[in-house]
Amino acid sequence: MRDDEEKPSKATFFQAMKAVSWAFFGVRKQSDHDHDAATLTMGQVIIAGIIGAALFVLAVFLLVKFVTS
Repeated sequence: MRDDEEKPSKATFFQAMKAVSWAFFGVRKQSDHDHDAATLTMGQVIIAGIIGAALFVLAVFLLVKFVTS
């Protein structure tokens, strides 16, 4: 890597949540995947994944509760 090349800045929390939500959906462009791979850290992905999974489970729970009541 040359010194004059800029390293991509670290992704924000919302960019991490967007990447994880697209991963849950299963559709992603290669260029977006490459950008995410360069800017996201493993910690951001893990935290966003846990939050996304918790929101999904909560949404399913509330939907079932609404339908069965």
